[in-house]
Amino acid sequence: MITPVLTTERLVLRGWRDVDADPYAALNADPHVMEHFPSTLTSDQSVEMIDRMIESWRVRGYGLWAVDVVPAIAGRDVGRAGGFIGFVGLASPTWEMPFTPCVEVGWRLARHAWGHGYAPEAALAALTWGFANVDLPGDEIVSFTTAGNTKSRRVMDKIGMHHDPADDFDHPLLPHWEHKRHVLYRIGRDTA
Repeated sequence: MITPVLTTERLVLRGWRDVDADPYAALNADPHVMEHFPSTLTSDQSVEMIDRMIESWRVRGYGLWAVDVVPAIAGRDVGRAGGFIGFVGLASPTWEMPFTPCVEVGWRLARHAWGHGYAPEAALAALTWGFANVDLPGDEIVSFTTAGNTKSRRVMDKIGMHHDPADDFDHPLLPHWEHKRHVLYRIGRDTA
């Protein structure tokens, strides 16, 4: 499947390009961006992740988009010429929990793009597309993060997702990590 292009007022969600590898590796190497993950990623790990994101579109028909800021907006908002700021989109965890199988909405943006409302803007576009185009287990989309990730939790609140503490879980792939406790947010088709 060719990755569809989505546009919002300030952003373009698009397929991955070779030129995204270096800026994507840079954001994955930033300890502030990766604060709520077990570690930063190497350049090779970042390229492997891009390959998996591209493959998801081919195999599943949905995935994570590369996100660009429209150049005129970027100059006004972040003093840049526009371009790549990270990813936003849909994924399916391969591990088992009471809420899987599921489709999750997620994001990871470069630090210079924080605080401008780009994550909720792009996530809303991804949700709208997902509800219109993906066969969703339970007719819902979820999102999850470490319990202490207040920035991502704020995005989940802004896009209309709901949190029930009874759904919180210890990440099954990170049993010994000090931040293994995760919160789960949900949004159903009827409330999106």
